[in-house]
Amino acid sequence: MNQYVTGTMIRTLREKQGLTQAELAEKLFVSDKAVSKWENGKGYPDISLLEGIAGVFGVSVTELLSGKAVENVNVSGNMLRSKFYVCPVCGNAIHSMGEASIHCHGVLLAPQEAERTDEKHMVFIEGVEDEYFVRIDHDMTKAHYISFMAAVSPDRLQMVKLYPEGNAEARFKTGSVKRIYYYCNRDGLFYTDVHRMIDGKDASYDRTAERKELEDAAKMIFG
Repeated sequence: MNQYVTGTMIRTLREKQGLTQAELAEKLFVSDKAVSKWENGKGYPDISLLEGIAGVFGVSVTELLSGKAVENVNVSGNMLRSKFYVCPVCGNAIHSMGEASIHCHGVLLAPQEAERTDEKHMVFIEGVEDEYFVRIDHDMTKAHYISFMAAVSPDRLQMVKLYPEGNAEARFKTGSVKRIYYYCNRDGLFYTDVHRMIDGKDASYDRTAERKELEDAAKMIFG
């Protein structure tokens, strides 16, 4: 690991807890001079102390090492604030409902920045009874593929893992789905908003022919 807890982090958390250097030292069974050295960048706490330090401040060891304490400012956890993290080493996809400090294979992951769908990642959504059938016009080779799709509602998330040489498609329960996310292993995270019954037709209306026309038109325009 190429990161270690910093003196600035210790000072920030100590002051937030309203502790003096002496009080922190007493809780950790070290001298106040040791705490002073840490905060002034003249030394580092022994690795055996990390769990104790994290426990005093009410954070995880991972947060302590990342240099960023994570605060849950939205206890209700609105799923529409979802963030997705993807490991560049193994492709592991991780979801959170807010700020998080996430590591995989020793790498501190940054949340993916979602972009609106573009002409290279055309998405087609068809309402079939109580489901959305979602298909993406995209190759699914071992080198270039859609890794996952996710349908997000205010209170839930449905996530489907996809694999190379499979189909770039998935089915989701309609419910109150507001947004569809999907991840391309080369181009990153994309999204499209779902406008249910925007055409005034019943949700069970068969849009197959209509979607086929849109697909043909898209192919003529974008090749």
